[in-house]
Amino acid sequence: MRERHVTRAGERLGLSQSAVSHALQRLRRAFGDELFVRGPEGMSPTPRAHDLAEPVRRALAEIESALHQDRFDPATSTARFRLVLNNTAAVVLAAPIAEWIGSRAPSLSLHMSPSGTVRVDDLLDRGDVDLAIVGAGRVEGERFGTTTLIRDGFAVVARHGHPALARPLTYERLADLSHLVVSSTGDDVGFLDGILSRRGLPPRRVAMAAPFLSAAPILARSDLVAVMAERIARTLATVHPVACAALPADPDLPVTRSVLVWARRVERHPDHAWLRRQIADCARGLAGGRPLS
Repeated sequence: MRERHVTRAGERLGLSQSAVSHALQRLRRAFGDELFVRGPEGMSPTPRAHDLAEPVRRALAEIESALHQDRFDPATSTARFRLVLNNTAAVVLAAPIAEWIGSRAPSLSLHMSPSGTVRVDDLLDRGDVDLAIVGAGRVEGERFGTTTLIRDGFAVVARHGHPALARPLTYERLADLSHLVVSSTGDDVGFLDGILSRRGLPPRRVAMAAPFLSAAPILARSDLVAVMAERIARTLATVHPVACAALPADPDLPVTRSVLVWARRVERHPDHAWLRRQIADCARGLAGGRPLS
């Protein structure tokens, strides 16, 4: 189900392609279904295989949890975990998490990568990643557990000395500015156009779109402004010649949440449960015992 390929499945199981093919034939006879059929992208699961997948995952996870119960020692563990992060978590939490985990489990391996536009639910289902920190609502379903790590608003970012930041911002002035859209972020700032519209103002004039990593250098060398998550904006202002300012008050200003997500089938694994607790404790520690806000 994970590999969609007989040979690769055999490699993970330590079996030959022939042995896997024979095992698949036995499964087909037992269930009275093809289970997997050849397609343009490999061995595609049938509806029956999809129905079986989650119960089988849970059963295997329970067995593995029972076999490894109470064996996790963070001080000596060499376990490897894979974590995907949204931009907010990458900027605000990645370094504190690295320091926090490194001081408590020095031999543990933590591989962090951007969540980007990948199907995070599929990665968690397949076991390709262990944990994800993404925007609330991006991964949903009873098979996933979540806890909030970061609550955040939005801010305007521009170069030092930009006349727009010389006095408190208004929506009328925001409508007159040229905007940079951060194309690789998961944050939806379209709410700003809605606020402008309700005030009888034109939508933002988007003059440029650029990836997240190039946003601050572009803003520092231009008269463009950008609206982005406030905690990211504040962090960028500490390492780039840019400044940030709060958006004017409005009842429709959203608050975003970044949540830690995991597959429930593994939540009782001692090592997995330990890592989740550490990440949550790290986030609360940065905010004095509450989700970062």
